[in-house]
Amino acid sequence: MNHQATDKKSLSSLFLIIGLLLIACNLRAPFTGIAPVLDTIQSAFSLSAYQTGLLTTLPLLCFAVISPFVARLEKRFGLNTTLLTALTLLMIGIVTRSLGWVSSLYLGTLLTGAGIAVGNTLLPSLVKQNFPHKVANTTGLCGLFMGVSAGVASATIVPLELWSGWQVALGSTMILPVLATLVWCTQLNVQTYHAKPATSAEDHKPIWQSPLAWQITLFMGINSLLYYILIAWLPSILADAGFSTLEAGSVHGLMQMASALPGLFLGPIVSRMKNQVIIAIIMSALISVGLIGLWIAPKEAAIWVSCFGAGSGGVILLAFMFIGFRTTSTLQATQLSGMAQGVGYLLAALGPTLVGTLHNLTHSWSAMLIIATLLSLVMLSNGALAGRTRTIHLKAAEALNG
Repeated sequence: MNHQATDKKSLSSLFLIIGLLLIACNLRAPFTGIAPVLDTIQSAFSLSAYQTGLLTTLPLLCFAVISPFVARLEKRFGLNTTLLTALTLLMIGIVTRSLGWVSSLYLGTLLTGAGIAVGNTLLPSLVKQNFPHKVANTTGLCGLFMGVSAGVASATIVPLELWSGWQVALGSTMILPVLATLVWCTQLNVQTYHAKPATSAEDHKPIWQSPLAWQITLFMGINSLLYYILIAWLPSILADAGFSTLEAGSVHGLMQMASALPGLFLGPIVSRMKNQVIIAIIMSALISVGLIGLWIAPKEAAIWVSCFGAGSGGVILLAFMFIGFRTTSTLQATQLSGMAQGVGYLLAALGPTLVGTLHNLTHSWSAMLIIATLLSLVMLSNGALAGRTRTIHLKAAEALNG
C-alpha cells in the first residue's frame, strides 16, 4: 500500500514538473513566432504599417490589462484551474488567427495574448507554491525551455511559411498548448497542489505601496520594453543593414535561443549567492552591450543579439526569482507578478509603436538604440536595488522609509 502511494506521488510529481516546463514553452513562442512573417501577412491582406503593428501590440496590451487581475482569478478558481483555462484560451487563439481572415487574425491575436498573460503572471506563483526551496533552479529551468521553444519557433517559422504558407506556419505552434493541456489535466485532482494558498493580512494590502515592489517592477518592465521592441523591429533593423529575410529570421531566432542560455547556469549560481546584486548588474550590462553593438556595428548582429538575448533572458529569470524571493505568500507573489507584468507590458505595448514613429521621423535606428541603452542603465540600477536580500512587508514605516 505504501509502495503504491509512493509510486503514485512520484508519478504526480513527474507530471507536475513536465507540465510546468510545457507551460513555460507556451509563454513566448506563440507570440514571438509571428514577427518573422509579418511582412508576408501585411502583403496578403494589404495592411497598413499601423494595422501590421497591432499584431504585436495587441498581445502586449492584453498582458498589461489582464495581468493585474489574475490574482483575483487565482483566488476564486485556484491556481491549476486558472492555468488550464489560460491554455484553452491559447489554443482557441492560435486556431482562430490561422483561419485566413483579417477579423479572425486580430481576434485570435487577442485570445492568444489573453492566454499568455494569465500563464505569465501565474508562473512565479506556481514555482513558489510547489518548489518553495528550489525557486532559483526551477525558474532557471523554466527559462531554458521558454527560450529554446521561442528560438525554435522563430528560426523555423520562415521555412514553414515558404513550404506551406503563413497560416500553417503560425498554426504549428498549436502543438505546445495541446501537450501542456494534456499533461496539466493530470494535476486537477491532485489535492496537494490544487489547494488554494493560505492568505494573510499582507495579501489584502496594496502591493503598489512597496518601494521594493516598484524596483522589481521597473527591472522587469524595462526589460520587457526593450525585448519586445527588438522582437518587433529587429528584422527591419537587420534588413536595413543588408540581411536577407531568411538571414534576419535566423538571427531573430538566435536572439531568442540566447535568451535560453541563462537557464543553464543562473539557477545554480543564484542559489549559492547571499544576494543577487552582482548578477543583476551583469545581466543588465549584457543588454547594454548588445544595444550599443547593434548601433555601432550592425553587420556583427549575431554577436550583439546573443549578448542582448542572454542578458534579457537572465533579467526575466531574475525578476521571476525576485517575485518568489521577495514575497511572503503565493497570493502576494501573484499580486507582485501582476503588478510587474502589468506595468512592464504596458510599456512594451507602447514601445514598438513609438519606435516606429521615431524611425519615420529620423529615418535611422540610431536614436532608438541610444535611448534603449539609456533605459537599460535605469533597469540596471533598479535590478541592483531589487537584488538586495529583503522581503515585501507592507507597513507604513517601510513605505515611508523605502
